[in-house]
Amino acid sequence: MTRARLPVLALFASLLGLLVPWSSPAWAEAAPAASEAAAPTETIPNEKCFGCHDDPEMANDAGKSMAVIEAQFKLGAHKRLDCVECHTAALTVKHKGKRQPLGPVTFDVCMECHVDEITPFQGSVHARIKGGKPATCQGCHGSVHTTPRSNDVNAPMSDINQVRNCGSCHKDMMEGYLSSVHARALFVSGLTEASPACSDCHGSHDIQRHDQAGARTSHAKSPETCGECHQGILKEWDESAHGALWRESKDGPVCITCHQAHAVQDPTTVASRTQMPSDCGNCHEALYKSFHDSFHGKWVSVGRERAAMCSDCHTPHHNLPASDPKSSIHPDNLAATCGASSCHADDKINAAFLTFMPHSDPMDVEQNPWVHYIYIFMTLLLLGVFGFFGLHAVLWLQRTLVGRLRGEFKVEHFGPGPYIRRFTTTQMWLHISIILSFLLLSVTGLPLKFAAAPWAPGLMKALGGADVAAWLHRFAAIVTFGYFAVHLGMLFYDVAIKRKKGFFWGWQSMTPNLKDVQDLIANLKYFLYLGPRPALDRWAYWEKFDYLAVFWGVGMIGVSGLMLWFPDFFTQFLPGWALNAAYIIHSDEALLATGFIFLFHFFHTHLRPESFPMDPVIFTGSQTLERFKHERPFEYKRLVDNGTLEQYLVPAPSKAQIQVAHVFGFAAVAVGVWLAILIFRAIASGALHLF
Repeated sequence: MTRARLPVLALFASLLGLLVPWSSPAWAEAAPAASEAAAPTETIPNEKCFGCHDDPEMANDAGKSMAVIEAQFKLGAHKRLDCVECHTAALTVKHKGKRQPLGPVTFDVCMECHVDEITPFQGSVHARIKGGKPATCQGCHGSVHTTPRSNDVNAPMSDINQVRNCGSCHKDMMEGYLSSVHARALFVSGLTEASPACSDCHGSHDIQRHDQAGARTSHAKSPETCGECHQGILKEWDESAHGALWRESKDGPVCITCHQAHAVQDPTTVASRTQMPSDCGNCHEALYKSFHDSFHGKWVSVGRERAAMCSDCHTPHHNLPASDPKSSIHPDNLAATCGASSCHADDKINAAFLTFMPHSDPMDVEQNPWVHYIYIFMTLLLLGVFGFFGLHAVLWLQRTLVGRLRGEFKVEHFGPGPYIRRFTTTQMWLHISIILSFLLLSVTGLPLKFAAAPWAPGLMKALGGADVAAWLHRFAAIVTFGYFAVHLGMLFYDVAIKRKKGFFWGWQSMTPNLKDVQDLIANLKYFLYLGPRPALDRWAYWEKFDYLAVFWGVGMIGVSGLMLWFPDFFTQFLPGWALNAAYIIHSDEALLATGFIFLFHFFHTHLRPESFPMDPVIFTGSQTLERFKHERPFEYKRLVDNGTLEQYLVPAPSKAQIQVAHVFGFAAVAVGVWLAILIFRAIASGALHLF
């Protein structure tokens, strides 16, 4: 591009005519004749500038040529402004030869039009950033040549574009915002008027750090900021105990205390409900611990959608102390509160039910002595049983390992025969039903018992969710009641109908007697290398304990489980604290049962060196006569003396029977050992609190 060379005077006159429309009155008065002569036709001054500044190589920081800038400028927010209103240096820089840089546009220039924006900006956190992007207008709004009007959806600081613009510096905050309900409303629903963008919460030009008193997001001002959109919630919160504490000391919990500042989530989702008790526990530590260990709290931890948690009882925003008549947990309102959930029907809630303690602390004797002493008893029972049989198993293991190395015995479950019948077909099927129902009870109940364990939510999810697991648990309970009823019927038939003798005190009885004490003492001496192994009869003392533990367990777990299953029925004739006691009994007795079966019963029956890896007699119903003579010498001698041994001899189990016994037995033992490992992991992670 070339220009005709003009005399200095003509050039001066031409420039004077070009600049008249932009100049001040003083400038215009200085050469009126020259301007009139130089402008024979009406020309828009900015077009004069673009007429010269149209070199494609003259690109701005965004890589756009001046031709593109010209087109965008005519559509932008500053289209009515003249170039020299911002580029004042153009009035003094010579427009001849090599072009001279005009320098950046400063706040002083923008101040003439944007005093209301720049004045607060100069006191904001962004203005204190040295050399950073937001330290200038262009840092947020882009080029003054191309930026659209602020109400244009394409503007850099429009609600939608703020995410990208602000996020270029605040990446962590923006990641949280993009996962929030605010962002979903903005981008998915397109509710730009109802969805907060960055400036709606933080302000636009007067942004302060959140820990500054004047910040819109500070602890002192965030309720009003959020309340601009959530007016109804603000009113409820303002009337609550939290709001009162905030008004008194400005130290009470506010919106951002409970809701993540940028990643605000839908509070009705299972994930949010699961997290809420922990958030409340940041302030209410003692109440959180009691809730965390409660029936409600454990259901929440494993993700049950219908489980009651903090906001269900105390309301999300209008929480008040129980002494306040307007409180949702006031005695006059408690029935409506409990009845509002999907767990308790209004017409079944009675006065005793309402005395149930949702925040029961069994270690607090003053809260309820009955619950306290029941808890102490169950805890001592756990420690006593596990302590005694743990020591018993360790001593037995080391002694039999030594015995096996010495060749004192050999393990042979199947041989040439003959075989003797140990269990009837009915007894075998009853045992199989016990195994299946017990494993199902365990796999669905242990995630609730150890809800705080890392593996509990995953296992519950693998079962199909908490609701499915609850249904499976109750189905297994019904099976348990079924086989227990069948066994009681069999006992009644043998004792009352067939008039068999010896079921309570004879050699066939499962009732402990003096010989069991003698066998225990003799076995302990054997473990300590102080005597021979005792000669056993029909039932060993540990087998009697296993059997009676089932009677005790079904009774204790069964009745307490029914109380938790039908609380409205049982509180018609029991006090509310009975439900708290039932929860302790059911939970601790279940741990006692699972721990004992998977550790000690499995060891006594299958995992001790004399039987390892599995004793299949309960699945085939018979064992070799040689093994029978070795393990039960008293019973063998009695059958020989009575001449009844031949009546108990049976054919050897078939190959198919042996294969089925091994597959089913190994599978059951493997599941039990796996669950025992999960119990140990839960205890190691601190998911069990005894005291």
